[in-house]
Amino acid sequence: MATKTLRDGTYQATCKERNALAAAMNGHSAVYPQARCTIAKGLAVFVREGKEVWECNAAYAEANFKLERVG
Repeated sequence: MATKTLRDGTYQATCKERNALAAAMNGHSAVYPQARCTIAKGLAVFVREGKEVWECNAAYAEANFKLERVG
């Protein structure tokens, strides 16, 4: 699956999994169901309640989460 290049910025990330168990099985439980995501220089950093909970590369984030730009 081809991905577009995300621009640096802030996004609302929503897990594509339907439930917490599926998110946990895919390693996304720290983000489920949603978290704020900042993309900078190809790195995606996920934050919940002011604390960093997970990071990955931007291409992985784009492929595995619904990302809506918020800033």
